[in-house]
Order: sequence, then structure tokens, then C-alpha cells
Amino acid sequence: MDAAKITRESKSNLALAFVSLGRERRHDITTFYAFCRVIDDIADSGTLSASEKAQGLAAWRRWLLAPFGEEDPLAGDVRGLIAKYRLTPAMLEEIIAGVEMDLTISRYATWNELRLYCYRVASAVGLVSIEIFGYKNQRCKDYAVELGFALQTTNIIRDVGKDMRLGRIYLPQEEMKRFGYSEAELRNAERNEHFLALMNFQAERARIFFCTAAALLPREDRRSMIAAEIMSAVYRALLRRMASDGFRVFEKEYRLNRLRKAAHVAAQLLWFR
Repeated sequence: MDAAKITRESKSNLALAFVSLGRERRHDITTFYAFCRVIDDIADSGTLSASEKAQGLAAWRRWLLAPFGEEDPLAGDVRGLIAKYRLTPAMLEEIIAGVEMDLTISRYATWNELRLYCYRVASAVGLVSIEIFGYKNQRCKDYAVELGFALQTTNIIRDVGKDMRLGRIYLPQEEMKRFGYSEAELRNAERNEHFLALMNFQAERARIFFCTAAALLPREDRRSMIAAEIMSAVYRALLRRMASDGFRVFEKEYRLNRLRKAAHVAAQLLWFR
């Protein structure tokens, strides 16, 4: 399966944001996104054993450096990106390390522990993405890191129910205890006042990350970061919708419809003209 097909079939918000890019950069970011999608699918596979998942991710680590045996056809394209944009294999290995955490960790005691996971699966993705987008100011790296935290904390809120069904809890145990919400209540999908307080706390954390990212975006790089800002707009809208709806994440799958997403894309494109 090629990169473009992987991206189309993912129906991701990321794919929508790519329309703002020129043809070459759109092709390259699509290749990178396909890499992220493939390794994530390995970790989340319902058919592979834990050992097979670990082997699959280890193979990708090898492929980032050089061809090895029966490599995935996508691997050569990813190595091409590493050379073209002067990336380092370590930058992509960080993302592999993030999805690899899902093989052995299903609970996080504190936000500081969860922060490492969020950095690897989201901020590290942002750091590679901005190299493909192109930027002038080094402060753009800080923007990418903070926006990654914002997007991932929003994902965690949205997927609380789905993740619990997979046996994973990304809400810090310390914070669940602070708000008096137990794992048993989470397993039973109880949406009580303790849960709402906990969710509002998570949402405020995400809002702070969004605001911090916006403040860090250098003026001279605003145009090149249109795709990232589209993602920010879509996810901020998603966060507002969940909050205004009382975080009914156990019974609803929150998505913005294509019309609303298109409106956010259009707004960002007009803003940065």
C-alpha cells in the first residue's frame, strides 16, 4: 500500500490539513504521515502478538538506517525524506519509541510520566513535520512541541472510552485520585460529577498548550505553518464541542463533519494569505 492510499484511508484530520501545502511538500508530508500510521497500526494491531509487534517496530528501526531483508516498500521513501530534509534517524526513532510504550505501559501514575509519551507520539511528530514544512526561526521547534502536547491531550480526552476498552488509561492516576474518580468507575463508563471535573481539568491543560503554542509561533513562519494551524483550529473546535456537550465520550464518537473541517481550512487559508 502506498503512502497516499494509507493517508486517504486513515480519514485523519492531518490529511485534510495537507491541502494547504505545495505539491512537493504535500507528497513528502504524506509519506511521513504514512510512516506514522504504519507504526501506530503495528502497536494497535489486534491480530499480532506482543512479540510480533516488537519485532515489527524493531524492523522499522533497522529500515530507517539501511535496507534490511524484506523491508516495507515505504521504508525507502522514508529514508529519502531523512536525506532530503537533513533529518536524523533518531528523530523518527523517537516516534517508534512512543508507540512502543503502548506494548508495555497501560497506566501512567503522573502527568510527568504521561508527558514523555505525549512528546514521543505527538511533539516528535511535529518536530519532523516542521522540517518538511520549512521554517526560519528556531523558536518554531518550541511551537511544534507545545502544539503536539495540545493535540495529544485533546486526543486523550476524546478517546477515554475507546482506550479503556483496549485496557489503556492515559489519564494520570494521580489526577484521577485527586478528583475522586476510580478506575472501576471508568470501566463502568460512569459520567458523574467527579468525571466531569477530571475532564474539565484535562481540557484546561489542553487549552493552555494551545495558547502557549500560538504565542510561540514566530511571525515569519506563520505562512509555512498553515497546515499545523489548520490542525490546531480543528482540534480546538473539537475540544470546545466536547466541553460544551459535557464530555459524553463514553456514548459518542466526537468528530467534526467534513463541512466544519472545510470551514476551518478555509479560514486558515484566508487568514494567512
